[in-house]
Amino acid sequence: MSRKWLVLSLLLAIACSDQTDVTDPEAPQEPAPANGASDQELDFSSRGFFGAHTALSGGATTVFDATLNAFSLPAANLSGNDLAIHDVGDVQFEVEFEPENGLGPVFDNVSCEECHIGDGRGTPPDDGVSFSSFLFRGSVNGVGPHGGPNPIPGFGGQIQLRAIPDLKPEAYAKITYTDSTGTFADGSKFTLRVPHYALTGGYAALPAGILTSPRTAPAVFGLGLLEAVPEWDIRALADPWDRNRDGVSGRANNVWNGIKQRTELGRFGWKANQPNLLQQAAGAYNGDMGITSTIFPAEACEGQYPECGAHAPEIDIKLVQAVAFYTQTLGVPARRALDDRQAQQGERLFYAAGCNACHAPTLRTGVLRGVRAVSGQVIHPYTDLLLHDMGAGLADGRSDFLASGREWRTPPLWGVGLIETVNSHPNLLHDGRARSMIEAVMWHGGEATNARERVRRMPATDRDALVAFLKSL
Repeated sequence: MSRKWLVLSLLLAIACSDQTDVTDPEAPQEPAPANGASDQELDFSSRGFFGAHTALSGGATTVFDATLNAFSLPAANLSGNDLAIHDVGDVQFEVEFEPENGLGPVFDNVSCEECHIGDGRGTPPDDGVSFSSFLFRGSVNGVGPHGGPNPIPGFGGQIQLRAIPDLKPEAYAKITYTDSTGTFADGSKFTLRVPHYALTGGYAALPAGILTSPRTAPAVFGLGLLEAVPEWDIRALADPWDRNRDGVSGRANNVWNGIKQRTELGRFGWKANQPNLLQQAAGAYNGDMGITSTIFPAEACEGQYPECGAHAPEIDIKLVQAVAFYTQTLGVPARRALDDRQAQQGERLFYAAGCNACHAPTLRTGVLRGVRAVSGQVIHPYTDLLLHDMGAGLADGRSDFLASGREWRTPPLWGVGLIETVNSHPNLLHDGRARSMIEAVMWHGGEATNARERVRRMPATDRDALVAFLKSL
C-alpha cells in the first residue's frame, strides 16, 4: 500500500474508531541535569556546556536538514505505526476549513498550517499587512474560571479578526510602528521597533478597559520533547525568591487542565498557559478556526450570532489527537557550525552574559505515554519553560493564570537560526517586533537586564560572535 493511501485509510480509521489512547499526556519520569555553567567549565569536551555543544539538539529525534523543510520532518527515530499516525496528523494540520465543514463563524485563520507556516513562526504584520498568523488574547479585569483570565463579555478570551461571509468579525486590527534608539558601549547605535496596536469593534463595540495581548504563531517542532520533561525538574529550576541572588527568579505557571479537570504545570504558549499538547491543539481549533470538539464543545462566539449556538462537535477527537501527536513527534533540526571559531566564541559569550540562566541549554525527558520517540532523551532546547519578568518594554499588562502582565515563558532557542530560511523573515519575540537577534536581546529587561547590559557592553566583534552562535542553533 502506498504512503498516500495508508494515510487516507488511517484518517478514516481514526475518525470511526472508539480508541482513545493516542496521546495521553501523562507526567513523565526521569531526573534532569543541573542548569548553567561557570566560566571555568566553558570547554568543548564531552561534558562541556553540560553536553550542549553537540549537533543532537533533539537527542535521537534530531533531523539533519537546514532547508525550507527543516521544521517539518518527523523525528528521526519515528517508525512504524507511530510514523503513520504522525502522517495522519500532518495531513490534518494542513486541512483548510470552510463554513461548510465548521469554519467560524468568527475565526483567525482557516488551517493550522496557515499560521504555523512550514511548522515555523508566523509572519508579524507590517503597517497595513494582514494579521493572518497573528492573534489577540483578550480579557477584562478579574479572575475567570479556574483562575485563568476573565473573558470579555460577548467576545470571550480571544478576539477573532475574520468571519464567514455575511458576518462581521469581532474586531478590526491595525498596527503602526515607531522607533526607539539606543547606544552600545562602543558608541554604535541600535534601533528598537515599537509596535502600537489599535482594535475597533466589528460586530459590536469592544467594551472599555479591555486587556489585550498580541501574539504571533510560534514554531511547533520539538514540542513533544518539552512535554516529556518531568514536571518536578522544571519546578526545580524555579527560583521565585532569587535565593542565589543572580537577579533571575523564574516561576512556574499553574494552569487548568480541562481534560483532567485539575490544575497542572503550564508548559506551552507564550505565557505557559497550556498544560499539554492535546489541549493546546483543541484550543487552537476552537479559538483560531472556530472548530468545536468534545474538549471545547462551544463556539468561541457563543451568544453573538445564531450561528454560534450549541451544536455537535465539528471535528472528531481522534483527528485532534493525531494533530497533537504530529506536533509531539516533529524532529528538531540539528545544530550546525560546531567547529566554527566565531560561533564557538559566541557560545562562550552566551554563558558569560548569563543568558543560560533562563535559556537552559540541557534538559532530559522522561517517559511520555504513547510517544516513545520523545522519551528518555537528552535535549538542548535552551529554555527552562518558566515565567520571567521581562520588564516594562515587553509587558502586555494582561495576566494569564499566575503569569503577570510583565512575565513571559522562556522561548526555546533551538532552530532559531533557521527561522529566516523556513519563514522568510528574521522576526522574534512574542509579537515579532524584533527584526534581528540583537534587537531581540536589546528588548530584554526585568530579570534579563543584567544579561542585556553585558551584551550591550560587548564590542561589535563579540556581538557578531554571539549572533553567529545563535544562528548555529
